[in-house]
Amino acid sequence: MNVSRIKVLVVDDSAVVRQVVTGLLADDPAIEVIAAVADPILAMARMNVQWPDVIILDIEMPRMDGITFLKKIMSEHPTPVVICSTLAEAGAQTSMAALAAGAVTIITKPKMGLKQFLEDASEDMVSAVKVAAQANVKVLRAITPVAAKNTADVIMPAADKHSAMIQTTERVVALGTSTGGTQALEVVLTSLPRVTPGIVIVQHMPEKFTAAFAERLNGLCQIEVKEAQNNDRVLNSRALIAPGGKHLLLRRTGAQYYVEVMDGPLVNRHRPSVDVLFRSVAQCAGANALGVIMTGMGDDGAAGLLEMRNAGAHTVAQDEASCVVYGMPKEAVKRGGVEKTVPLGAIGHEIMRQLSGVMVR
Repeated sequence: MNVSRIKVLVVDDSAVVRQVVTGLLADDPAIEVIAAVADPILAMARMNVQWPDVIILDIEMPRMDGITFLKKIMSEHPTPVVICSTLAEAGAQTSMAALAAGAVTIITKPKMGLKQFLEDASEDMVSAVKVAAQANVKVLRAITPVAAKNTADVIMPAADKHSAMIQTTERVVALGTSTGGTQALEVVLTSLPRVTPGIVIVQHMPEKFTAAFAERLNGLCQIEVKEAQNNDRVLNSRALIAPGGKHLLLRRTGAQYYVEVMDGPLVNRHRPSVDVLFRSVAQCAGANALGVIMTGMGDDGAAGLLEMRNAGAHTVAQDEASCVVYGMPKEAVKRGGVEKTVPLGAIGHEIMRQLSGVMVR
């Protein structure tokens, strides 16, 4: 047996899921499924014998739910976890909790036609396992959820925040990220003060998950965070997140910025694509923009960030040590699109420092 193969443990109460996932992963010579069990209690017994490199985990299971199991793993023995959950509006909130607890990524599954879906998604499943096996779980463990703020902002906006939102937005921050980005965005956005430049964000994420993700961040941040809708204004103290399955573009009319949310083909195998957003920012905002590329697999955003820099924008990349997957930032650096590299915890400060000439703290 090739000991270098990625050892995978499948934890799902569905016998169909266990059978199909085991079969499709077994077809890849780089992966070995060491066990497939019906709940976390059985999983812990199996892990006492052999610890996996990657765990594929359902959320709703008997005896112990997946979130509780995930938190236990990340606190005691951090291990890359891929969530395999049913795609549903109610489940999206739970999936956000899983990502906040340290899951590397999510594979969505429907309630109907499950076996066929899993077989069709075999390439995505194999890719997710391989990405997870390379993830920096120490970073995931270090990014702890921030307690929700409990101020008057939950009832009504502060007066100065409200007035800032009606001002003309002259500067724009564009953020792009993928694997590990949900945790990274939480760190960055919660570090920002109440008055900030307008922010537009692409996070690679499935449909229906972005609304729950934005809602969660909105409860944690001093700024407003929302899932972008077509023609939304880009305003000070507001962050707009691209909806899953849609591209997000920056547009301009006079001195005002707004966003276009649109369908279209996959770009760099993604929709939304960071490159699409960054290109539109380069064209509409030029030197009035700041581009930030963070943790993620692949090269989406590298070309667009270079376009932004060539258009006069400042550009920043997350450093390797703080990335869950140092793919997108690495490629952006390689192509010459990055002006400055900083650790995750310093990105919020860098945003305000770069734009301090027009924004008041």
